[in-house]
Amino acid sequence: MNLSATNTRCIADTAPAWYLVHCKPRQDERAELNLLRQGYTCYRPQHSCERIVRGSRQIIAESLFPGYLFIQLASDANWAPLRSTRGVSRLVGFGGMPLRLDDRLIERLKQRTTASFKPALEAGDSVRITEGGFAELDAVFVTMDGEQRVILLLNMLNRQQQISMPLMSVVKN
Repeated sequence: MNLSATNTRCIADTAPAWYLVHCKPRQDERAELNLLRQGYTCYRPQHSCERIVRGSRQIIAESLFPGYLFIQLASDANWAPLRSTRGVSRLVGFGGMPLRLDDRLIERLKQRTTASFKPALEAGDSVRITEGGFAELDAVFVTMDGEQRVILLLNMLNRQQQISMPLMSVVKN
């Protein structure tokens, strides 16, 4: 038996690897914070998106995989604290063994999530007007007109008319 091959295998087996953590419902951010406080290396892919909250546009960061996050652990690390960490449900695995992920997967996710942004309303989106003289009519979103107003295309008398309305007066269909 080659002694150097045995040593290499032991070192590779204890090298840190990425695993998938299943979080409790809507607690992936909480689980990540608690794991980071305990000194674990975690990664929760996020993307920025624009949401309309109480009539104003806000850019928020959302989990790319809600309910899941990645954790880097060595096979000889103490895994016991994971089970009692707030927000953590379990490690994803098969046959009672945690599933080891390829490091390249995490690298690719990090590269792809750095520049993603999704606006709440995009040109061409169908919207419904909720207030005013055009209430309950459908329209097509064209663009924002400042921070609190939108420009819509409304089909009136077989012609498309552009109108400007408050942002809080429309909802996406």
